[in-house]
Amino acid sequence: MRVRELAEWLGATFEGDGEKELTGVAPLETAGGSEVSFVGRGRAAAQARDSAAGCLIAPMDWPSQSDRTVIRAPEPRTAFARAMSRFYPTLEIQPGVHPTAVVGKDVELGAMVSVGPHAVIGGGTRLGVAVSIGAGCSVGKRVVLGEGSVLHPNVTVYDNVDIGRGAILHSGCVIGADGFGYVMEHERWHKFPQVGRVEIGDFVEIGANSCVDRAAMGVTSIGEGTKLDNMVHVAHNCRIGRHVVVAAQTGFSGGVTVGDYAVIGGQVGIGDQARIESRAVLGSGCGVLTSKIVRSGEIVWGTPARPLRQHLEQLANLARLPELRREVAELKRRLAEIEQA
Repeated sequence: MRVRELAEWLGATFEGDGEKELTGVAPLETAGGSEVSFVGRGRAAAQARDSAAGCLIAPMDWPSQSDRTVIRAPEPRTAFARAMSRFYPTLEIQPGVHPTAVVGKDVELGAMVSVGPHAVIGGGTRLGVAVSIGAGCSVGKRVVLGEGSVLHPNVTVYDNVDIGRGAILHSGCVIGADGFGYVMEHERWHKFPQVGRVEIGDFVEIGANSCVDRAAMGVTSIGEGTKLDNMVHVAHNCRIGRHVVVAAQTGFSGGVTVGDYAVIGGQVGIGDQARIESRAVLGSGCGVLTSKIVRSGEIVWGTPARPLRQHLEQLANLARLPELRREVAELKRRLAEIEQA
């Protein structure tokens, strides 16, 4: 593909050699003369000047260089992601049901559906147009999979789960398992029946080995466009809003509510009934206590989670403790000398 063609497809302008042939994409530090890379902010912008990339996708205000071929974009990273899809297109789905797959009674299969080897689909399930179910998947009864949704190999979806259009579920994730609900009677734990459902919105992506539990009663829901990383756990009756981003190894306890566009870092723990309001940011490794409210737009860090400025002040104070300890020891020594005198 030529630079001119790529720029036109991205709806962007270019500078330099529009006829240069491009064969792929690569990071700044390894890109060659026939590859595309992109210019980020800060240190990455400085690295770009020394890159051997044949073409750079750069911000509108990045300084021009006479010997550089550059495509200008308001959001270079986003444009680069789109460019990658041109060089590495998604594999085309091969419609059909593999002979080893097991399809239950009254299953509705939309046009262009693909069901892989040894997959199992329960009775009364509905698969929309161009749904792809990978090898070894288990899909329960009365499940709805929206148009264009993809289940990678070995995904498990329990009964009575609704999954929207364009959803992507990666290998090993489990949707609709029982929530962690027990009651104590006569010094023994007894299971509290988990009879609710799971609803997953359009264009949600759920990473490998993540789990979304069904509600005890009612619904566990994940809103449109939300992205869960690998090994994320969403417990019973959680309500995750639209376009939320959650990094790996984060856990939501039962009944947690998360507002739209919140950003949650890796290894975050959130207690029962906590509320994370829209566009809040939870730093990696922080802990949100039971019933805590993180206000809209607030940035919190640490355990227990607190505003970022306060967290940084406390870290600075902790760093001074060894010095303070030495100063106190010196003062005690001097006081002892005075008392002896």
